[in-house]
Amino acid sequence: MEKKYDYLVVGAGLFGSTFAYEMSKRGKKVLVIDRRNHTGGNIYCENIMGINVHKYGAHIFHTSSKKIWDYLNQFCEFNNYINSPVANYKGELYNLPFNMNTFTKLWSDVITPQDAQNKIESQKEELKGIEPKNLEEQAISLVGKDIYEKLIKGYTEKQWNKDCKDLPSFIIKRLPVRFTFNNNYFNDRYQGIPIGGYNVIIDKMLENVDVRLNVDYLKNKEEYNNLADNIIYTGMIDEYFDYQYGKLEYRSLKFETEILKDIDNYQGNAVINYTDRETPYTRIIEHKHFEFNESKGTVITKEYPCDWEVGKEAYYPVNDDKNLALYKKYEKLMNEEKNIIFKGRLGSYKYYDMDKIIEDALNLVDDLMFNMP
Repeated sequence: MEKKYDYLVVGAGLFGSTFAYEMSKRGKKVLVIDRRNHTGGNIYCENIMGINVHKYGAHIFHTSSKKIWDYLNQFCEFNNYINSPVANYKGELYNLPFNMNTFTKLWSDVITPQDAQNKIESQKEELKGIEPKNLEEQAISLVGKDIYEKLIKGYTEKQWNKDCKDLPSFIIKRLPVRFTFNNNYFNDRYQGIPIGGYNVIIDKMLENVDVRLNVDYLKNKEEYNNLADNIIYTGMIDEYFDYQYGKLEYRSLKFETEILKDIDNYQGNAVINYTDRETPYTRIIEHKHFEFNESKGTVITKEYPCDWEVGKEAYYPVNDDKNLALYKKYEKLMNEEKNIIFKGRLGSYKYYDMDKIIEDALNLVDDLMFNMP
């Protein structure tokens, strides 16, 4: 069969769409396929009652790279949304990340930054000089017992479905602590939500690219490989190799979305985390607040972490020693493949922020063009 395309891109998410746009712009013929019925991967938005609903969880774009910020702004206009989540611990509300608003609410005798520092240092004292053996000890050694008990422990145990004493310490290398009254979750220079939702970006990236949806590449691998000289694969690396060494571990998510036609403002904030262990979901997203939408009614989504199994979406790689060793085996197989490049969060078995995904796609395009005969 005559090859029709220069590149077949498996996955119409942010990496695949960026790569396809750039290669198409350079005169290459690109086909993008995806097994979902829409483009955009996990940043896809569904419009409900005039509200852009983040179908696969909250996505707030942030970066310190002016190059990446300027790059994305060619496709959309960003609003000035600042991520300022709130934590709900058994009905008590606290600002995140941990800052002076959090500390003055948590401790009645804390007024100044020095008061807060003294309080945290006194609570860290019990683990002074001890090498943390698990996540619980690591967290207490960083922020003390009160913050750990109310704002970290329950949320983390729900996220990983394990007791914090059974989780490795390296999961929390650092925790953001600010001794200022600043509720901005990110430290990055640039931040916002695309006006009109993330579909605006993806639609413009792919407007001159051939796209086929509802396609399962792995069930028709030979047929699709015959269409292109090179393949960019952004799916799960262990699935590509038919799990021959066993399954890599992921955490998945279940979403419960509710349309509330009689409520215009459900919680007053886009993101509220539920940090006690008893509440089964980790957070509630109220989507209209991402874009300061004043339409009637609202849409909320409860987010439940769950174990991943075949057939579910894989969201978070479990990058512990056991899984990284297993990934190395698949990486060896990957390096033996010809004319196929594994990329993205699932192809690399690594969590990426959106700006890093775009940067990686742009770097790959540069590398391939530079090395082209």
